[in-house]
Amino acid sequence: MSARPASRPPVPPQDASATGMFREAAQAAQVVRDQLRTNEALVADLATRLRRDPPRLVTTLGRGSSDHAATYARYLIETRLGVVTASAPPSVSSVYDQSPDLKGALCIAISQSGKSPDLLAAAEASASAGALLVAMVNVADSPLAELADVVIPLAAGPERSVAATKSYIAALAAAAQLTAAWADDAALQAAIARLPDDLDTAWAQDWSAAMPALLGATNLYTLGRGPGFGVAQEAALKFKETCGLHAEAFSAAEVRHGPMALVGPGFPVIAFVQDDETRDGVEAVIRACADQGAAAMKAGGRPIAGVLDLPTVETHPALQPIVQVQTFYRLAANLAVARGFDPDRPPHLAKVTETR
Repeated sequence: MSARPASRPPVPPQDASATGMFREAAQAAQVVRDQLRTNEALVADLATRLRRDPPRLVTTLGRGSSDHAATYARYLIETRLGVVTASAPPSVSSVYDQSPDLKGALCIAISQSGKSPDLLAAAEASASAGALLVAMVNVADSPLAELADVVIPLAAGPERSVAATKSYIAALAAAAQLTAAWADDAALQAAIARLPDDLDTAWAQDWSAAMPALLGATNLYTLGRGPGFGVAQEAALKFKETCGLHAEAFSAAEVRHGPMALVGPGFPVIAFVQDDETRDGVEAVIRACADQGAAAMKAGGRPIAGVLDLPTVETHPALQPIVQVQTFYRLAANLAVARGFDPDRPPHLAKVTETR
């Protein structure tokens, strides 16, 4: 009997633009354009409800990219509304079968599929414990949507690449739209109206100058602070899952507490900077990384000697992380292919992760 031939890994694409990740990320501007218009009245009604009956706290639920979107939402809500916001670990409900008292709280659950068992268990427990459950979910008829008191559709459409892109940007946009309406922030609302056009511009920008430092890298840091930290987390995840590159995300305020010891030649560092109160601190850290010999890069902020500036779109500081991650996705897709990976089919991963 002849031996069965060994299975071969899929041949990686030769052109990043042929990948689903690239094509789906390119759709983000239109997704956000449609989403903002479709959800405008729904979000305005929810914002009115939250102003009339303010929650005593906000909890967020999410895994992977959705949890990174929740990090972004947390900083927006805490800095613009002053409401304590925290990420709730789903395992408290799904594994330990416990639920804190959430009477008078707002729970925001973020998901692409809306059907991961641990997320559903935590969402159901939050609602049972008294929270107003708001689902930001891409699959409108998902189990999570059925549980929720209010559903804010991400409306990203089918996303077949394992690497989430347009659904992540849609979640960021939904968080920004809700926060701006809730805070009745006219300046932020005006900037959000321009966000789809800004995303179109961001997608056309070129970060290929970062490629030489990343092609042969094995480890790197991504840095951010405030709303930008959620994008730093997302970038680190994408480097791991699509490029086979070990990356860790740190708040620029935390990286000096030990991790800075690893920074030096052959260790790239990318910082995401927005023009708010965090800018000086993030710029000081990326400057220190360059001084230690690292290939230091940044999106946003002011020019720094020895640090590669990656072009970004000028917009409201709260939205700068969204346009930065849009351009980053183009870089990640190109880097994955250049390193010999198929970003649509990362090894050992599936589109829907059913943790418990």
